Amino acid sequence: MSAVAIETATPTALPRAFWALWVCQLVNRLGSFVQPFLVLYLTHDRHLSAGTAGAVAAAVGAGTVCAQLVGGWLADRVGRRLTMLICFFGTAAALILLGSAREMVMIWVAAFLVGLLGDLFRPAVQATIADLLQPTERVRAYGLLFWAINLGFSVSTVSAGVLASVGYGLLFWLNAGTSVIAGVVIWAMVPESRPVLDESAPRRPLLGVALRDTVFLLMILIQIGYATIYMQGYSTLPLAMSGDGLSSRTYGLVIALNGVVIVLIQPFLGKWMVKLDRTKLLATSMLVVGLGFGLGAVVHSWWGYGLSVVVWTIGEIGFAAVIGAVFADLAPIDLRGRYMGLSGMAFGVGTVIGPLAGTNALEHFGPTATWTGCAVLGVVIFIGQYSLAPALHARAEANA
Repeated sequence: MSAVAIETATPTALPRAFWALWVCQLVNRLGSFVQPFLVLYLTHDRHLSAGTAGAVAAAVGAGTVCAQLVGGWLADRVGRRLTMLICFFGTAAALILLGSAREMVMIWVAAFLVGLLGDLFRPAVQATIADLLQPTERVRAYGLLFWAINLGFSVSTVSAGVLASVGYGLLFWLNAGTSVIAGVVIWAMVPESRPVLDESAPRRPLLGVALRDTVFLLMILIQIGYATIYMQGYSTLPLAMSGDGLSSRTYGLVIALNGVVIVLIQPFLGKWMVKLDRTKLLATSMLVVGLGFGLGAVVHSWWGYGLSVVVWTIGEIGFAAVIGAVFADLAPIDLRGRYMGLSGMAFGVGTVIGPLAGTNALEHFGPTATWTGCAVLGVVIFIGQYSLAPALHARAEANA
């Protein structure tokens, strides 16, 4: 094994700024108390109807989709570090505003701001990792960030239930506090990493470049297809399990396997995944997710659905570890943040399409056809992603 490979496989090879981002992600997710309990807060404390509360939650989602474009633009124009600082300190203020808002207009505005400001971080951190690390190091780095997110979120969802019994208002203040701590970590330990470009050169418009980038556009479509499948776990799956006579508590226990599997096995899979061809690993991971959901066509017990969750979670681990690295290889240096933002927005589009498509398919065609459709879509995006491997390799070499 070469010296370079040995250094890449050593945890200390990753720079201090990366580990600061890792801590930042962990702290931020440890305090993610509000979103899982937002609908309950709005219906219990603000006495809104379930439909209105759901619409307010959708406003958070709309802000999240917009954040991908805005965050990518800010990351390229004003810098990665400033974008992340705006995200964390702005999110803290938006959370306090949402927790104290009484008028519906202010609740709507605050909810949108929580989604918008809270997700500005995503394209900025994706671009920062690509700036700081060599292509051979990125898969491991993105995988570690994914693990930190899920570790923090797993802890926060359990502790939030206990804290909510004291009072929902406490959730907003604690969530805002962890956001401020994350911002302080960025301010103290993460330098600006945006590449220094020739200021005399004209700035290229994002759409002008992206719309001519066929490989990138195909990747965007594949990303939407993947997100469409993935979102069935949080929309169609509970309905299908209910149709098989399983309780909502059983669904909660089954879907909890997702976080458990990620926290327990991702660090071990991460060491193995860095040795694989990332474009083919991405294709295979998407296929595993599709086939994992496809198992729903033949299972009807809690353990069968649990097996399905474990299978597609393994695919999710592979996808999350390499998708950022693949888009980083694909992105032009001067548009890196905005390319990452479009990637995130594509996933957001899939999170809108997925619940609509899955629940309607379940209602009109039944569970067997719905889950078979997930498996077929998984095969389609696998073929598409695998076919793009040569073009992605060529772009990675050109942008190295």
